[in-house]
Amino acid sequence: MSVIKPSLAKGTRDFSPVEMVKRNFIYDTIKTVFRKYGYAEIQTPSFENLSTLTGKYGDEGDKLIFKILNSGEFLKDPKKKSFDFAGEDNSNKLITLISEKALRYDLTVPFARYVVMHQNDITFPFKRFQVQPVWRADRPQKGRYREFYQCDVDVVGSESLLNEAEFILIYNEALSKLGLKDFSIKINNRKILSGIAEIIGKPDLIIDMTVAIDKLDKIGLEGVSKELLERGFTETDLEKLRPVILLEGTNEEKLASLKEVLAQSETGLKGITEIEQVFDYVESLTAYGLPLTAKLELDITLARGLNYYTGCIFEVKTNEVAMGSIGGGGRYDDLTGMFGLKDLTGVGVSFGADRIYDVLEELNLFPVSTEVGTKVLISNFDAEAEKYALPIVQQFRNAGISAELYPSSAKLKKQMAYADAKNIPYVILIGGDEIASGALTLKDMQSGEQKKLTVLAILELLK
Repeated sequence: MSVIKPSLAKGTRDFSPVEMVKRNFIYDTIKTVFRKYGYAEIQTPSFENLSTLTGKYGDEGDKLIFKILNSGEFLKDPKKKSFDFAGEDNSNKLITLISEKALRYDLTVPFARYVVMHQNDITFPFKRFQVQPVWRADRPQKGRYREFYQCDVDVVGSESLLNEAEFILIYNEALSKLGLKDFSIKINNRKILSGIAEIIGKPDLIIDMTVAIDKLDKIGLEGVSKELLERGFTETDLEKLRPVILLEGTNEEKLASLKEVLAQSETGLKGITEIEQVFDYVESLTAYGLPLTAKLELDITLARGLNYYTGCIFEVKTNEVAMGSIGGGGRYDDLTGMFGLKDLTGVGVSFGADRIYDVLEELNLFPVSTEVGTKVLISNFDAEAEKYALPIVQQFRNAGISAELYPSSAKLKKQMAYADAKNIPYVILIGGDEIASGALTLKDMQSGEQKKLTVLAILELLK
């Protein structure tokens, strides 16, 4: 039998025990905050019917869906046997013949499908969170994988802007608990952007306008102006747009300027009112609770996924590390319309867990406790010591302390090397003297200090 060289599929990763402890620290911290705000966890299958996913992400998105080949022998079916393989136009027809399932591309479409299928069993407004892997047949590159986790939280069936305000607080609390001290939560509103496109007489070009101004950070005002001209805007339009794009000052000053600029746009003014309402809610909610440590900033150039969002839009960035956004989302209408349940509004945000991991690693913010798996190792010198140690190791476990008994008698050097390799902070040495006296030797692996203590005293110390 030939030996197969082990390899990973492109765009995937293994996670070591140390990495898993850190990843779970992030997920557990975020989930605790989600639950605190009344969100409940759901999970959906790793794969969906291909028809559920196709046509929901645009042509480019459809190409990145991982299809699953049907089981069974393709050519045994007479219909498939007669299939004409010639011509590129037949490739899509062939896919429907050989594949009926696909790995999920995101958590949003499966969530919409879930809500429609369970609409008679769930209570609206329905508040859910979901932390699961998704798959995309993308070209792997640094920071972009074919399998990665999404961490989404959404509420559907409520138009209240209290939801938007609470998402700001969720970001604020979760990221603060993870140790971030300097981060910005940017907010905008689709209606404000629609109003701007309206007052310059180009309502049909809203997507073109926002795609261009969304790049302000990357290509600067000159680059944005050039792109707008290429997309059908005139120099006169640009003169009206520039002061809006370069809006500065406090949130209140920005809103006051926008009220003047959008005085003739009903849609634009509605967007301003919505932002003001969100700010009022945040102020009320933080008056007696957790203070807002994040910088909450109205950013008119923020336009993420604009053809998808219909109201408020969010994006979160850390100011401590050079990194793209570490979270974002917004208000969407008719999410479930694609599955026949019309006019159900919702709002949701996501946390970029992989990027947050990189930020915490770079800033050395993972608690020391996340690096510890086993807290104490009990040595094993011979059959007598092993027998003596068995009830002790269980005593530690019953007290909630992670403990291991070295599984076979071995030289002390080998057992200590094992404890070192696993970052186990304490080792208990049990020899003939310890068995006779009942006082065990506890070694602190970091300081090298050794003490003689009873089992109960060690339990108290390690707790």
